Amino acid sequence: MRSRLGAFYVAVLMLLLVLPLVVVGGVSLNGGQNLRFPPQDASFRWYGELFRAADWTGPLRNSLVIAAVAALIAVAVALPLALHAWGRGGALSRVLYTLGVAPFMLPPVITALGFLVFWVALGMYGQMAATILSHGIFLVTLPLVTTSLGLQGIDPALLEAARTMGATRGQVLRTVVLPLALPYIISGYAFAFVLSLNEYIIAYMVAGFTVETLPIKIFNSLRYGYSPIMGVVSVLFVGLAILVYGAIGIFGNLPRLLGAEQVREG
Repeated sequence: MRSRLGAFYVAVLMLLLVLPLVVVGGVSLNGGQNLRFPPQDASFRWYGELFRAADWTGPLRNSLVIAAVAALIAVAVALPLALHAWGRGGALSRVLYTLGVAPFMLPPVITALGFLVFWVALGMYGQMAATILSHGIFLVTLPLVTTSLGLQGIDPALLEAARTMGATRGQVLRTVVLPLALPYIISGYAFAFVLSLNEYIIAYMVAGFTVETLPIKIFNSLRYGYSPIMGVVSVLFVGLAILVYGAIGIFGNLPRLLGAEQVREG
């Protein structure tokens, strides 16, 4: 009886999660310029329109560039923090690690307001570079956590064996530590990339309407009219997230990334 109730509970949760995706996917198939479900005159017209309309290809390009570079910055900041916290320990390492995860401990609107004041003071408000750096700093938490989990899973015996064979600290880092941590570093980059694509509050507060990303473009479009392209963008976002997280689940150690203590071998 208890197992049946558990299965029913899981099924209800899955249904509630899937239904919005089904509705959004159906809206993207409307033949006319309206947001109706079920779709009327079903067509893939708006999927092609997304890549033909200049007012959508610009935000698409901005979103991809910002996400790719911001995720790279997040990894570049997180990697030395994670290495320091793992290799050194102590109070300073704990403080640095806390600073690395601090952006996710605050409400995004507070972080966005702080970035707004900072970039206005520097005269960089409305520039793409400000959005990229803001996203990179805000998303440091993701690669920091994943990289730290990967480093914690390294067998100390491997490091000791490398030192016994005469390897220097730098050689141990290049030949043992980084190769073993690489899947977790890549996973952190992927998480940061996907979240940057979907992030709205910081992008809006830092760049306003000067640098339009896809989430900002959707919001602007809702103010002036409805278009199934909004559903198309949502479907693409969901599809990309499924692709990225699915790849991490297949080729990476997803249980470990979710906090499991046991490290999957092979």
